Amino acid sequence: MAYFEHEGCNLHYEEYGHGTPLLLVHGLGSSTLDWEKQIPALATRYRVIVPDVRGHGRSDKPRERYSIAGFSADLIALIEHLNLGPAHYVGLSMGGMIGFQLGVDQPQLLKSLCIVNSAPEVKLRSRDDYWQWFKRWSLMHALSLRTIGKALGGKLFPKPEQADLRQKMAERWAKNDKHAYLASFNAIVGWGVQERLSKVTCPTLIVSADRDYTPVELKENYVKLLPDARLVVIADSRHATPLDQPDHFNQTLLKFLTAVDTTTQDH
Repeated sequence: MAYFEHEGCNLHYEEYGHGTPLLLVHGLGSSTLDWEKQIPALATRYRVIVPDVRGHGRSDKPRERYSIAGFSADLIALIEHLNLGPAHYVGLSMGGMIGFQLGVDQPQLLKSLCIVNSAPEVKLRSRDDYWQWFKRWSLMHALSLRTIGKALGGKLFPKPEQADLRQKMAERWAKNDKHAYLASFNAIVGWGVQERLSKVTCPTLIVSADRDYTPVELKENYVKLLPDARLVVIADSRHATPLDQPDHFNQTLLKFLTAVDTTTQDH
């Protein structure tokens, strides 16, 4: 368990293994715990660094406005603090958004980018977009985090044999700081770097669950905007692919990382 400070905020991160650095960045309302099924598989080959995003997990939760650019700046500070040089980056959902932000702002810091069930923008355009956002925003204000966690668990892990995942989800969600959770949700809405995706120069893997919140088609559209990207669809999976299909996800990721490492060695 380690901490570093950036702009007056103490940020928690964990480190495992040795080798080329690999960052694993969680989604909204989550923490380092989300990668429990990846760390053992990846740490045998990589130096795995798993941070808690500002406002999450064991990191400080300052009472201020959060932004995706701010989260990205925290990670840039971590990369510099550990003197990592170019690193592999894997981001789930909000962690994917932070990865896109990092990739367009500081492409030289990334050796590769893996985006899981995410998008390069969250813009409200139609009346329905605004209505859906308002509905979620209202529920988040009205309900307890435990209730939200239980509802999310049921949605993400609906199968009878996923009871333990549902239970974990409810318990972990309940530990969130409500203010930080809402501030992070607000950071996502209206954010976007889609028009700058041509700046992401590293090899990029887009992973989409077949039953993610947003359709596979959305990912197919933005993959075309990235200079060196491909899309992999994981079947029978929902938004939390690294948890509901860990083996398939780990194999897909390792295959991609190995290919990137081999190509870089050849150059």
